[in-house]
Amino acid sequence: MTQLEAARKGIITAEMTQAAKADGVSAEYLRLMIAEGKAVIPNNTGRKARLVGIGKGLRTKVNASIGTSSDIIDVSAEVEKAIAAEKAGADTLMELSVGGELDNIRKEVLSATSLSVGSVPLYQAFKEAIEKYHDPNKLTEELLFDVLEKQCATGISFMAVHCGINRLTIERLSKQGYRYGGLVSRGGSYMVGWMLKNNKENPLYEKFDRVVEILKKYDCVLSLGNGLRAGAVHDSLDRAQVQELLINCELASIGQDMGCQMMCEGPGHLPLDDIEANVRLQKRMSNDAPFYVLGPLTTDIAAGYDHISAAIGAAEAARHGADLICYVTPAEHLALPSKEDVIEGVRAARIAAHAGDMVKLGAKSRDMEMAKARRDLRWDDQQRLGMFGERAAEIRGSRAPENNDTCTMCGSFCALDNVNGYFKESLDAGVKR
Repeated sequence: MTQLEAARKGIITAEMTQAAKADGVSAEYLRLMIAEGKAVIPNNTGRKARLVGIGKGLRTKVNASIGTSSDIIDVSAEVEKAIAAEKAGADTLMELSVGGELDNIRKEVLSATSLSVGSVPLYQAFKEAIEKYHDPNKLTEELLFDVLEKQCATGISFMAVHCGINRLTIERLSKQGYRYGGLVSRGGSYMVGWMLKNNKENPLYEKFDRVVEILKKYDCVLSLGNGLRAGAVHDSLDRAQVQELLINCELASIGQDMGCQMMCEGPGHLPLDDIEANVRLQKRMSNDAPFYVLGPLTTDIAAGYDHISAAIGAAEAARHGADLICYVTPAEHLALPSKEDVIEGVRAARIAAHAGDMVKLGAKSRDMEMAKARRDLRWDDQQRLGMFGERAAEIRGSRAPENNDTCTMCGSFCALDNVNGYFKESLDAGVKR
């Protein structure tokens, strides 16, 4: 029985209890959200993991993606990245390798982390088709579905499957005159090529019920992949992207009716003034199904600092209702991320998620406590309350002040130190408004 099926029968599972406790909500609330299709728990009946809830009324979660490329195949490095991502505070992990022995890499990563792990099965399916037939367009339907089953059986908890690419979405793409930024989804581009070469419908769409039944067997969340996501801000909300989103929202409802936990995925690259519309569109068309967004990156010219561009977009997306943010690292568009890139990407996404939750959930109490700790020059409390307290202490300690009550930014010109004494009664009584 899946979490969705249990929730609709009024059953609170051990997984719901665990995930609800992590978010500080009642298990009954989480059960209700899952029953309504507004929340999911990435899970796999064959693997124990540190479970989290994703969806309405819950803290915005952060996903870190790792994986080899065809140029760099270093399993130990990917394992290190998985460990580093979890330590940096990622809530989920995606293993997206395309180079090397994929089954072994996935096994090693699953063994190295307690996080729920996701995958994109099209990568392995097309890689195996290339190895077997020397042509990705000779991929067979049976090989494709065998890969889905195999990855679920190894313990994958959520799977990005490109079901929303069909003849209609490709027609929209063709009629609008292609794109400024082209197709940037690896799985999406291979599937589009396969369909055009073979003049066939996408089997993941045509036989969607088979996809659902495979994932449902393992209680794996089906995350409807955004294969036609915008890879440039000038392609934001174009007809092809919106067409795929519409189809994914329809499929989410069908999958839920079949008893499978469902998420929808989103772009990509969006200018700031398109983000609210994109989130609201997904939420309205899917009846509030969880929304998993990559970034979104808000400008195309920040290579080297794309984690900052993405954090800006992610904060805006989170405040309007996005539920899971896939991080972007400083290496985006440039190279395979290093362990240090992974850490920076997770940290930037965590800041964005919290900034969004301050609005979406009214989660401002920790910021208020930090404000008072800074006002009172309580440095130990500032370190404790900070999202990255160790890093803050490291920076402060590297440039130690002469007066330990202040810092070397202002020294004896510290505004707080100079004025607090005049407001001692107010400090003792607490702020009143």
